Order: sequence, then C-alpha cells, then structure tokens
Amino acid sequence: MSDFGFRMIRALALLMALAGIASAQALDPVKWSLTVDPPTAPPGAKILAHLSATIEPGWHLYGLSTPPPSRPTTIKLPGYDTLKIYNQEPKRAFDKNFDIETQTYEGKADFLLETALKADAQPGPAELAAAVGFNVCDATRCLPPRKRTATASLTIDPKAPAPVISIPGGFSEFKPGSSAPTPPAASKPEEQGIAPFLALAFGAGLLAIFTPCVFPMIPITMSFFLNKPSATRRETVFQAAVFCLGIIVLFSGIGLLTTTLLGPFGVVQLGSNAWVNAFIACVFLVFGLSLLGAFEITLPSGLLTKLDGASQRGGIFGTLLMGLTFSLTSFACVGPFVGPLLAASAQAGGVRPLLGMTAFSSGLSAPFFLLAVFPGFLKRMPRSGGWLPRVKVVMGFVVLAAMLKYVASVDQVMQWNLLTRERFLAAWVVLFAMAGLYLLGFLQLEGVSKDEPLGLGRLLTGALFLAFAISLVPGMFGGKLGELDAYVPLPSESSTNGGGGSSLAWMKNDYHGALDRARRENKLVLVNFTGYACTNCHWMKANMFTRPEIADAMKEYVLLELYTDSSDALAEENQKVEDSKFKTISIPYYAILDPDEKVIASFANSTRNPQEYLDFLKKGLAPKA
Repeated sequence: MSDFGFRMIRALALLMALAGIASAQALDPVKWSLTVDPPTAPPGAKILAHLSATIEPGWHLYGLSTPPPSRPTTIKLPGYDTLKIYNQEPKRAFDKNFDIETQTYEGKADFLLETALKADAQPGPAELAAAVGFNVCDATRCLPPRKRTATASLTIDPKAPAPVISIPGGFSEFKPGSSAPTPPAASKPEEQGIAPFLALAFGAGLLAIFTPCVFPMIPITMSFFLNKPSATRRETVFQAAVFCLGIIVLFSGIGLLTTTLLGPFGVVQLGSNAWVNAFIACVFLVFGLSLLGAFEITLPSGLLTKLDGASQRGGIFGTLLMGLTFSLTSFACVGPFVGPLLAASAQAGGVRPLLGMTAFSSGLSAPFFLLAVFPGFLKRMPRSGGWLPRVKVVMGFVVLAAMLKYVASVDQVMQWNLLTRERFLAAWVVLFAMAGLYLLGFLQLEGVSKDEPLGLGRLLTGALFLAFAISLVPGMFGGKLGELDAYVPLPSESSTNGGGGSSLAWMKNDYHGALDRARRENKLVLVNFTGYACTNCHWMKANMFTRPEIADAMKEYVLLELYTDSSDALAEENQKVEDSKFKTISIPYYAILDPDEKVIASFANSTRNPQEYLDFLKKGLAPKA
C-alpha cells in the first residue's frame, strides 16, 4: 500500500474516533437539580437540600456504594465542612457489564443533603452548589465518567427561624465506606466453569484426530512439510505453524460468526430454541447414520479442487489455504464434535462460542505442529488399519445417543412429553450396549470380521461400553445419575421420591399468584428462572434441590418456577421479569423476593457446592422469635 493510502487510513481512523467521542459527549441522559426548603435560614443553622436526578428511559445511574469497577455516584458540597447524605434504597441486581452485583436507579434518583451554614455567614442572597460525579449506562454501553454541578438559591437572614430538619420515610443515611453485598463467586455466569469448558473443548479437538477423516492425513500432511527440498528445520516449523493457523482461523471464524450474528441475547437463547435443537438433531442423525455406513458425506469436489490448487502455489498464503482445505475435508468427521461444542457454548452465552472453537481447533492442530518440531515421533505412530473403521462405527452409536439429547430438548420445550426419562434412557442403554456388543464381535458391522481374534484393548473397551449401559438402568426407575442428570429428562413427579430426595411443591409460571400466596402465608418467594432444555437447571433440580438440608430450607419459601426458554407468551413475560428486575437473561438464576417484590438476595448460575447454595437460602430465613 502507498504512503498516501496509509495516511488516508490514519485520517479516517482519527475522524471515526473523534466522531465516537463527540457522539458520547452529546448524550446527556441524566439531568440534575438542587432545591433548598425552606429557602431562608439564619447563620449557623442546619439546612436540608434536595438533590434530584432525572434519568432518561433505558439508562441507569449507579448508587453511592456500588463497588468497583463500576463508578459509584459521589456528592460533595464545596465550602461546607459537614455533610450528611440520605438516599433511597437502590435496585440491587447482577450487572453483566461489570460482573458484580450493583446498585442502580432508573427514571429518577433523589438524595437529601444535610449541612450547616457557617456561624459567620454574611446575610443576603447565597448559592449552594452540589458537585456530582457519576457514571451512566444502558443495557449495552457506559458513557465516560461525568461531573456536573447543581445549584440552588438561598437567603441568609439572621431573623429567620432555624429550619426543623425532618428526614421523610424511605430515606436512610449513607455511610461512606459502606458497600453493596457482593454475590458469591459461583454466581458469575461467564466466569464459572470457563477453564473446564476450554479444557473439554481442547480435549475434543485432540480426540477428533483419531477419526477416519483426520488420522490418515497426518503422515501425508507431515511429508509435505518434511520432504520439501532445501527446507531448513526452522522453515518447516514455520510452515507447520501457518498450516495450523489455517485450521484455527476456520473454526474460530465459525464461533465468531455464531456470536456476531446472534448477539448476546440470541446466543443465550440458541441452546434452548426448539427449531435450533431440531436442526442439530437432524444433523446428528445424518452424521450418525453416515458413520455407521449408511452413506458417505462428501463436500463438493469442485470447491476442494480449487482450494487444493491454490494451496499448491506455495508461500504463506498457500500453506494457510492448505490448512483451510484440510479443515473442510475433515469436517465430515469432526462435525459431531463441533455441533455439541457450539450448542453447549451458545447456551452459556458471551464469547464462549469463539473461545470454545479456538480451543477445539488448537487441540486439532496441535499434533501437526508437534510432529513438525519433533519429526521422529512420526515413525512411532500407529499405522492406519482396522482400528479406524471401528472408531468410526463406535462414533456412530455415540453420535446417535447425542442426537437424543437434542430431540429431548425439543420435546421438553414444546411440552409434548413423548420422550420421557424412561424412554430416553432405554434408548441410551440400547445404543451404548450395541457399541459394546459390536466391539466384542457380536454385531457384524464394518471393521470387525467374524474370524478376527479379540484383542485386549477391544475387549476392555467393549466391556466399558456394556458397563456404562447397565449403569443407566437405575435411572429409568427414578434413580439419580449424578452429572448425567443434566443431560437426560427429569423424572416424573410420581417418581421423584424414588430418587431419594424430598418432593417440593413448585408453582409454575404464576409470578403474581406466588406473591399473593407469600403475602397470605407471611413468607418470602424463591424464584427459579429456569428452562425446559437447560442442562444446569436439570442438574440443580435433580442433585441440589433433593439434598435434605437444601430441601428443608426451600420448604420455608413459596417456590416459583419461571420458564424462559419456551416460545409462548408466558415465557416472554418471564423473560421480561428477569431482564427488568435483574438485568440478565441467563438461566438458571435464583432470587429471593418479599411480597412487595423487594429483592432480598440473588444467585446466578448453578453450583456444585451445597453450602454455598444453602448460605444463599439462609439470607431469606430470618431467626424466628
């Protein structure tokens, strides 16, 4: 690019930055005003000023004790030594922008300022000035920190009676240094479980190496790098790194596209959308049948030929295209890994689709880079043989089992109740048992011949599949399955006690009815924002709520379930309640409310720590007299 082109780009960037700053400065969603009542007072008297903020719809102002990194509102009266500030109770909610529980005001915020005039104040007109520092945000952005000054006129008259200071109801004194209660660490939805999730995604990428589409490509691809004439070791490693970059770019692009197109709200809803789950189930069905040998999935040969021809030109761009071509060629086998990874990350929201796909592609490409650095390992790798078709067939059974998870999500969201827990687990028992029987030689499919001797590895793997299938049988009769309970339908109400837990009486999708009942029974409401297809919600209900100490504490509340992942009017109303009161749409989300809708405590996401959840429940259980 010419020097002129670079100068033009810098000029455009500067103009855009200035335009952004000007736009932010032009927005002024908070107006401040100050009044003194009565407006006349003698020297040395105490006075009470009323500072009011009018906030435009859609914006919110942070309270006086909101913890960092958000900016709390600060109020000062320059020239006055003493100052007491009284504020109304702000709304407390988890803020995804700052990842903390914050205090906010919407619409209007009122503060009372109590101070004393100086004893030697000169009689006559005077001016009282309140210096305010604040931060204002909407649902997606925060404006730069601002400072404003609000003024009020005051007359100092030695003959005037001293005002009587009276603080109206609803106001309490703000003590500097006090802070809002912070939620427990496990209630941060984006932070919780991110390391295990990335480790799982990386591991899935490594496992995808051992598929029939990928594994045979390892020696072919590495010979391309290692057998180049006049290529030094450094150049070979560099070319392998560029090749791996092509793999990472493609899969990370898929994750980025998912996040960008759907946005934060759409990404969160993706994991529970009935149409999306139906589509994923159909894709898994096609992949599963293909892996079992029903047909072969191939990408258009013209596309692959063009990409392969471009990659042969050499250079960095050619090697990058070679990595892209390899990714597309292997997609028929790695698709079953990518599908559930995207669905799981989409249900958690945020940037997990991008991070998950980056971790997956890093695991998939890592062996190629390591073999370029240590080429001696290439000779020790097992050769492609009969074990690859066996991996392919076993993957077919596993993919069909995974397909049932998405079919169950559709069934639960649509509330058909056709794929019950018993039917779901019966299908899983059959599929995993068939995988075991195939490896043991009782099913004659591709990869296992009738006269082939049974090796130790195949024997142990087949036995593991059969053992896993048998371990699922108690779940058909109400037994708990631990972590698997997050992925299978919940037991019916009639079999809940069979799982060893105490049954809890939940009200469903009746927010105002629950508040009325709490008012009649003099109780608080425990709201469970949940979803029909929410895996973490299922786990909490099956494993946390059934613990005796948790169930006993929950019985002290009016229990309310608000489902947010359906497509009916009730789900939309429940979404509005969660979004308006807590500024979040993540599930599961738990909140304790009094009958007047005041938030006592909130807890975001799931937790494996019973004491942590019990501590949350105890916040609403005041000692009885």
